[in-house]
Amino acid sequence: MNTFTIAFQEIKHRKWSFLLTLFAVSMGVAFFIGFFTMTKASHKETIRLTRDMGFNLRIVPGDTDINRFWLNGFSDSSMPEKYIEEFLKYKNLSFAHVTATLQKKIQIMGKDLILTGISDEIEPSGIKKSPMIFSLESGVIYVGHEIGKIFNLKVGGEFSINNKTFQIARILSETGRSDDIRIFGSLNDVQQLVSMPGQINEIKALQCLCISDDSINTLDLVRQQLNQVLPDTKIIMDSVIAKAREDQRNMIRKYFSFFTPVALFVIAIWIFVFTMMNVRERETELGILHSLGYNKVNIIVIFLIRSFFIGMFAAIIGFLVGTKISMIKGPEIFKVTADAIKPIYSLLVGAIVITPIFSAVSSLIPVIYGVFDEPADIISRRR
Repeated sequence: MNTFTIAFQEIKHRKWSFLLTLFAVSMGVAFFIGFFTMTKASHKETIRLTRDMGFNLRIVPGDTDINRFWLNGFSDSSMPEKYIEEFLKYKNLSFAHVTATLQKKIQIMGKDLILTGISDEIEPSGIKKSPMIFSLESGVIYVGHEIGKIFNLKVGGEFSINNKTFQIARILSETGRSDDIRIFGSLNDVQQLVSMPGQINEIKALQCLCISDDSINTLDLVRQQLNQVLPDTKIIMDSVIAKAREDQRNMIRKYFSFFTPVALFVIAIWIFVFTMMNVRERETELGILHSLGYNKVNIIVIFLIRSFFIGMFAAIIGFLVGTKISMIKGPEIFKVTADAIKPIYSLLVGAIVITPIFSAVSSLIPVIYGVFDEPADIISRRR
């Protein structure tokens, strides 16, 4: 009888021990698969939520008076609109969602308002991403909450600015910020309204350089990168938003780095314990196999084949169970990116390759412990 036949006979004979070990390892794999799948969702959720905090970089003309900038909320100076195109020349920048704006104060019917023109977003990396801010067609405007209330405006109605009529596409929700007295239009429309063709006074961007080393000044690195693109500008970083984004991403990365080895350790302990129990239960059989002339290598192979098949089946069962759990519970936890929680089939491939090997290696120590015991001692203990 060859080694494989004996291994299968052993599995059949001790099916409950085999199934119990299979269950334990399957649950361990399921935990890891579910944890990994939902952690990937948490990465996406973190990126989306921190992105929704808003732009954290403001790039303004180099001659901007910063004191007046903070008083007004925007720069009095201007720079060419074509500056935004410079970002497309550099693919390794830590800038994303780059948008050009032109802001000016205007007065309509005795009310001071802020007119803001917005360009379409560009993505220096070339990767397609969902936009952070709306884009507007020519002839269409969005108006702030307070403006809509003051002038009794309705969606679908019309509003005149400097003798030019625009259609109101949306009245924005109340924000409690200056956006409540802001009118948003396309960049080209606003440039014409304030007689500043081809000009902007700010470029907004999202800084996506995540650095875990507190000794490194993120702003200095960002300014070094900006000097490659637009050396005659100034950069202002919202440090609160930037730090919140960085801290959140670092927390998720550390969380995953900590729990991954913990999950692997738990699985290894389960395999070790159940294999040790199986070996102890079979001490008499081991002694008999020794006495019948089976060498230690053959006996070790029998147990490793058993562990290998446990790992193989556990990988498939664990993937199915872990994925199902993450598909059911994930959307309840990660509501923003619920649609992004999907089976990760590369995990199945990895589990099928790694789990049998991991299972066999984890069972090696108790198997060697049992196999290298003296046959006479084993049989005498069982009398």
